Amino acid sequence: MELNKAGLLASDISDRFKEYFGKQIGTFTIANATETLSMMFNITFVMYDYFIVTFSYNRGAIGCSLIQSQYSIDLDNSQKWYEEADSDLTGFFQGLQQEIEMRIPDKFLAYKGFE
Repeated sequence: MELNKAGLLASDISDRFKEYFGKQIGTFTIANATETLSMMFNITFVMYDYFIVTFSYNRGAIGCSLIQSQYSIDLDNSQKWYEEADSDLTGFFQGLQQEIEMRIPDKFLAYKGFE
């Protein structure tokens, strides 16, 4: 299957997530990759065997949300625009890591070897 530009960018960002988080991140699903009117896509994955997270790219705006049943909880991050983020997204990933880890009990992180 040939990927459009949105699909290629989503795949590249998924690779960056894997590189930064390693074993703390699970399987990725890329959805809604489109260039109709503007570029948008979502990447959904499991972090720390604890939360389902969705990364969203919408016309250059980026952000993550925790998925809880039919609800999502937006996570704060200092880097809101892809074009203004670090070239390797390190700052974005550090903010995401902090937002996620503060919501997970320390005993769980230690048990799973994520500390």
